[in-house]
Amino acid sequence: MSGTGTTTATRAEYCVVACAEAWRGAGEVLATPMGTVPTIGARLAKLTFSPDLLLTDGEALLIGDVPAVGAQARVVEGWLPYRRHLALVATGRRHVMMGAAQLDRHGNQNISCIGDWARPRRQLLGVRGAPVNTLNNPTSYWVPRHSTRVFVERVDMVCGVGYDRAAAAGPSATRFHRIPDVISDLGVFDFETPDRTMRLRSLHPGVTVEQVTEATGFALTVPDEVPYTREPSAEELRLIREVIDPEGLREREVPTA
Repeated sequence: MSGTGTTTATRAEYCVVACAEAWRGAGEVLATPMGTVPTIGARLAKLTFSPDLLLTDGEALLIGDVPAVGAQARVVEGWLPYRRHLALVATGRRHVMMGAAQLDRHGNQNISCIGDWARPRRQLLGVRGAPVNTLNNPTSYWVPRHSTRVFVERVDMVCGVGYDRAAAAGPSATRFHRIPDVISDLGVFDFETPDRTMRLRSLHPGVTVEQVTEATGFALTVPDEVPYTREPSAEELRLIREVIDPEGLREREVPTA
């Protein structure tokens, strides 16, 4: 891992910056990051270009400060009981970044089971709130290990709703449906294509297009020129390393190659 005094970013730190960018310009919405790197990213966004972002302690309190990962907040701004949380979800005033056991080219996500639903090979979290999330507020995804096991041709069960299924369900489903970003340890992806299928938007430095396509179980849209994920600034690296994640937990989720 790079030391605090250097400006050379690790792969994990590029992932943090990519996650933070998902909340750029979000305004006063609730950020719900799931996973270590997205949590660091949301806090970095709050401390830099999205100061109006609302953060929680991970349970039922809105916090006014930005503590280090694992530390307790010192400033509590309000109470967020389940009823109020659902009101934010249903009115689009939240941007959640979820995980995915499987994700397909249309953005359908599975966190419930692997194999046939009636007799799965592996039971996972369950559907949880994924359908409501995806149909009511912006939903992005974080995948710390990009592989053909996650990026699949067809998910075994649909939990988060993708663009094809939302379109098939009609205007009531598409009105607020939006998947802004998919971020993995290899790059950043979106669905800004005519048929709303996944596109490679940027590569993390050190990653090649070939690596991404080989680790993806379906045909990606790959532009002729693919930029690299932006460099974190020296101040952003300081905040990540000294303020938000001084214990280096990000490197456990995305180890340096």
